[in-house]
Amino acid sequence: MAQDMIKPYKGDPFVGHLSTPVSDSALVRDYLSKLPIYREGLTAKLRGREIGMAHGYFLVGPFTALGPLRDSNLGGLAGFISAVALIFIAKAGMRLYGIATFPKGAKSSDPLMTYEGWADLAKGFMIGGAGGAFFAFLLLQVLGFLG
Repeated sequence: MAQDMIKPYKGDPFVGHLSTPVSDSALVRDYLSKLPIYREGLTAKLRGREIGMAHGYFLVGPFTALGPLRDSNLGGLAGFISAVALIFIAKAGMRLYGIATFPKGAKSSDPLMTYEGWADLAKGFMIGGAGGAFFAFLLLQVLGFLG
């Protein structure tokens, strides 16, 4: 029964990907096509900004609630600074990936297949991540969540 459900992707065993009912379903493909990294018509900077906003927004809470300064008056600020620092580290990783993978000056129809596209994605990620973290920090401070 399992042999009928899990097959090589497009019948080619050398691709290195398995075709399962989940990975080949139309529902999963539709969901993935709506994510900013795959959405058509966005520039690399806008993709990075949208991805960064989501990551920055959700990083502040765990750092604030579970960080070492959680019981002090500076817990929220420490959570915000920690989130921005992690966003910066992730931005540096994206930038290094673009430098190591794509030659400078290469042209492609997909902006994420170029050195400059990854540079723009990393810039947008940093701006969006810091903005999302700041918005979450403001919500936590003004509305008084988590304490």
